[in-house]
Amino acid sequence: MNNIYTSLIDTPLGKMRASCKEETITGLWFEGQKYYPDTNEWIEAGENEIFKLLKIWLHEYFAGRQKAHNFLLSPSGTPFQIKVWEILRQIKYGQSMSYGDIAKLLSCNSSKMSAQAVGGAVGHNPISILIPCHRVLGANGALTGYAGGIDKKQFLLKLERMHEAER
Repeated sequence: MNNIYTSLIDTPLGKMRASCKEETITGLWFEGQKYYPDTNEWIEAGENEIFKLLKIWLHEYFAGRQKAHNFLLSPSGTPFQIKVWEILRQIKYGQSMSYGDIAKLLSCNSSKMSAQAVGGAVGHNPISILIPCHRVLGANGALTGYAGGIDKKQFLLKLERMHEAER
């Protein structure tokens, strides 16, 4: 079975489109964001079990009560993008990392990898929030582009930093 199922989920930042294949989440985007996928071939699932659990998790996350998740994730991308997204998944709740830091990790601390290449991969992350691309900052902590919108990135960072102290 190769069907991709989709559902819209309401969040405090607007509607998000989720996608899954079998038991795995393949996407989570703010509706209309940059790099929003063509969903014409997808099957509207509404409230299947994965989407029910994701909806609950997102509700808890936006309330500041949900920090970690145990969803199976299967983002589709190039080998380089997958490596970047794996690093993103290691950034802890309420913490951040720079594009340059990620570039150094990928190049084993040599200067061969560019922060711009990392930025391109971060920007194409298909699973927002669960793969926390909002936790990546520019040099000196500058807020830089976010496919969902810089206002959403700012909101998510503030939310996590506010609730990190409660851990």
